Amino acid sequence: MTAGEWSKSNFEYGRKLVNSGLEGAHQGEEAFLQGEHLAPFLGHSARQALTPAAVGACLGAAGSRPWNGDRSASRTIAYALFGGLVGFAIGFGWASRRLTASVASSAMKNMEKTRDEHWLEKNPIDYA
Repeated sequence: MTAGEWSKSNFEYGRKLVNSGLEGAHQGEEAFLQGEHLAPFLGHSARQALTPAAVGACLGAAGSRPWNGDRSASRTIAYALFGGLVGFAIGFGWASRRLTASVASSAMKNMEKTRDEHWLEKNPIDYA
């Protein structure tokens, strides 16, 4: 097998693997939502993430105060925004963890099936 054939073969396998993962992720999303739309679920998750965002903003603002007495308002705002962003990301991730688990699990199952098919193509089993 030449280098060109090998790279083409690996590219095709990688493309099949990515496509099977995306297809599995879509199947996992559909299985979790059970016919419902995604937008209301994401809106609910975002509303649940507002409390951790507020806590993160308060912690960020409190953490911006240096011990030497320098009280920069822009520094406090920047730290509060960063803390709020981190808090929101953590809260949103936690609120949508079941959807994420369903999507990831289904994607991995599809990718494992594709990997097994690829292995069997490369290593045929003769039962005779």
